[in-house]
Amino acid sequence: MPTTKKESVQFGLMMCFGMVLVMTFYNFYLNGTLGKMTFMDAAANFAIGFIIALILDLYLVGPMAKRIAMKLTANTNKAIFKVLAISVCMVLGMAFFMSIYGLIMSSLHNGISDQIFMSYLAVFGKNLLMALPLQILIMGPLVRLIFIKFVKAEPAVRSA
Repeated sequence: MPTTKKESVQFGLMMCFGMVLVMTFYNFYLNGTLGKMTFMDAAANFAIGFIIALILDLYLVGPMAKRIAMKLTANTNKAIFKVLAISVCMVLGMAFFMSIYGLIMSSLHNGISDQIFMSYLAVFGKNLLMALPLQILIMGPLVRLIFIKFVKAEPAVRSA
């Protein structure tokens, strides 16, 4: 999809925005804070999550996921397998790291759990169950469609 660094950043911005937006509301629901937060608290939570996710996407999880996915699909030329492999690797990596962020935010609102590791596993599992289908079935196709239509669109030819 993206072929230049600029396109990678644009694609990453769109994907992170959509995924973080949905996952933020999902985690508010899980934590029981959906109706209890002010708009500004929710917006600040989203902004912090978005910035963290974008940094992870561009500098850590994204590059690692692409390397792993390319190794896993080295014996195929089918683009769908490469796209799915990248998507799954991205979701696994992002869910791993963003669940840490979610656990920290939950602890700020609900207090620190005595069993932090078990709490992390529960948060990670719930996030993975939501993020994987969201990415593969909804956000991935939607962002690719928007990216192709508006970013990769051919410039109009001017008549002389």
